[in-house]
Amino acid sequence: MLSPTRSLLTVGVNFLTARAERRLQDGRDAVPAQERTLASLCARLAATAYGRIHGIESGMTYADFQARVPLQTYEGLLPFIDRMKTGEADVLWPGRCSFYAVSSGTTAGRTKYLPITDGMLAHFRKAGLDSLLYYTARVGHAGVFRGKHLFLGGSTTLSRLEECKAVPAFAGDLSGITALNLPGWVEKHLYEPGQDIAQIADWPAKIQAIAERTWNRDITLLAGIPSWVLILAEAVKARAAAGSGREFANLQEVWPNLECLIHGGVPVGPFVEELRAHIGPTIHFHEVYPASEGFIATQDAAASLGLRLMTDAGLFFEFLPFKDYQPGNLPHLGRQTVPLAGVRAGVDYVLVLSTPAGLTRYVIGDVVRFVSTDIPRIVYVGRTALQLSAFGEHVIEKELTDALIAVCQRHDWTIVNFHVAPLFSDSSIGQRRGRHQWWIELKPNTVETPTGPVLAIELDAELKRLNDDYEAKRNGGGLEPPDVKLVMPGVFEHWLRNKGKWGGQNKMPRCRSDREIADGLAQTARFHDEA
Repeated sequence: MLSPTRSLLTVGVNFLTARAERRLQDGRDAVPAQERTLASLCARLAATAYGRIHGIESGMTYADFQARVPLQTYEGLLPFIDRMKTGEADVLWPGRCSFYAVSSGTTAGRTKYLPITDGMLAHFRKAGLDSLLYYTARVGHAGVFRGKHLFLGGSTTLSRLEECKAVPAFAGDLSGITALNLPGWVEKHLYEPGQDIAQIADWPAKIQAIAERTWNRDITLLAGIPSWVLILAEAVKARAAAGSGREFANLQEVWPNLECLIHGGVPVGPFVEELRAHIGPTIHFHEVYPASEGFIATQDAAASLGLRLMTDAGLFFEFLPFKDYQPGNLPHLGRQTVPLAGVRAGVDYVLVLSTPAGLTRYVIGDVVRFVSTDIPRIVYVGRTALQLSAFGEHVIEKELTDALIAVCQRHDWTIVNFHVAPLFSDSSIGQRRGRHQWWIELKPNTVETPTGPVLAIELDAELKRLNDDYEAKRNGGGLEPPDVKLVMPGVFEHWLRNKGKWGGQNKMPRCRSDREIADGLAQTARFHDEA
């Protein structure tokens, strides 16, 4: 029987779910919501040093905003962020900033310090709740709020910024910062694994502590990166077996009311079948599109329809056609962007954000494609820096992922991790033209043994089907067939550990147009072969 407080919470969520369901039936408010968001941001930005430099005014039109304010990368905003980190007020956003999310953007990238202002915390709270309401509206009930929500987030232990003398300021993982700033009712009635365990930075230790605490609790929702969710599932099943004296096939047998898995940040396709086997056959998948710079989109319908852009949660979105993207010429591309009202379905866009942290017209490095515009839904295509075009083939991350998933599904192989890089021509070994080199780790002990040559032939055929430029290069002789390296278990984990990126929300870059990662994997693979 539910407690009075839990019953009241459920009644409130049922009301909000009904309201969300009405809002989600059409997308007519999306463009007006974006217009209101821009007006609200400009009113605040006008009072900042950055706003004064670029002529941002309260009530300015989008055309003026587009003409006056340049597109920016992190490097362009870094001098202003450094001023904020010393405690200076009113630099990118009114007031001082006490929290900074540490992000590398990609596993191989440099460390970034992204300001998390009070306005950003409000954005994350609203977007997080709206995403859950989109889920309850989609499944038709609010049962997920009857139990606990287990989040596999980063550590809540933050580091003091020594350069900030005016006020205390701290840096750390975004999920840790948001966990420290949860609404009281969420922390008390929903949030797991509790603040003590949330502080743990060592991921294997954290997983074991979570299993110990939660195996006999009523968990209805689980959120995390798929690879770590699978590791947690094994730990929880083992702890439940030790505590009850019986075996459990999946997490739904341990937690009978578990109904929802929230995932995002990496494609879930390679993990779907294994997740269902280890979590439970009736689990609902709910995809989100989070970034350190903001909560961008969330699932509101069938996964095949894309993710709904969160147009009324405080972020202003602009879209630069990917065909016009020139990373070295961003200051001159500001007029090439379009707001939500100007996008077209099927076109790839570089995502540009303006946020209540003062990151204004910030190019976050993501490429998206609209599936529909009447209801604004997008799919993530890849990173601007993570495309494979060393030979002019213009293959994007999504195409590589889709190709590998298709091949592995045909053979019932399970993907652990992969990376694709160019292998350049080398006359000393008789290689006259370049080719793609795939580094792939698959789950062992399959019925049909995978081999590199079989994978190479089928991956080549899939990419020809998915990408016209690749097909033209292959058919015209500009590219040799791909080379596939199947690595031993643990190679990718070892590489990530060496980079200090094992655990949490860290992601493996799927491709690069250079060999920085591939050469590191080659060194790691040799180490494993010799061990």
